[in-house]
Amino acid sequence: MNNIYSKGAILLLSGPSGCGKSSLLKEVYKVIDNYYFSISTTTRAPRVGEKDGVDYYFVSKEEFTQDIENGNFLEWAEVHGNYYGTSLKPINQALLDSKLVIFDIDVQGFEQVIDRLSAITTTVFITTPSIEELEKRLYNRATDSKEVIEKRISNAKLEIEYIDKYDYFIVNDNLEIASDQLVSVAKSSLIKASLYNKSEIISNWN
Repeated sequence: MNNIYSKGAILLLSGPSGCGKSSLLKEVYKVIDNYYFSISTTTRAPRVGEKDGVDYYFVSKEEFTQDIENGNFLEWAEVHGNYYGTSLKPINQALLDSKLVIFDIDVQGFEQVIDRLSAITTTVFITTPSIEELEKRLYNRATDSKEVIEKRISNAKLEIEYIDKYDYFIVNDNLEIASDQLVSVAKSSLIKASLYNKSEIISNWN
């Protein structure tokens, strides 16, 4: 088959911390092996067990703001007093390699990606059944202080207002059901008609 039928695409996930995005993505990785998970750059301190270049690229605020000025980010945002951003270079290479590029970013980053790459991006908002369930999961996770959890809850109440801007909405109440839904979306994101050049397709088909 001509390689014009093999295209890179972006799967963008948003949702409050604690809604289970990482657990759902593990199921996606079982069925789609040609993927690249975008590692964000951040100015926040590493949590226990996190490694630079694996979980995040950890940099100083000075380094981050310099990269903003140099145009090195696809998107960036300030969240809970720290900066987070997505470097362009590995994204462009993954797309050239026809990979599914997976983002886990907040609603600020979502808007920046859509402004630049809407044709190749499929978006999904994931959340818990209720704010009470989200709070319970955050406390059970025991990775953040009470102050940080309260900030995350407050931010989640604002983020939920954006759900109608996304292509898909998944409530992670039952892990099996929610993961099946996300796997279906991930597969469909690779065959969106908007990924392809119409003139090139017609010329090749004829």
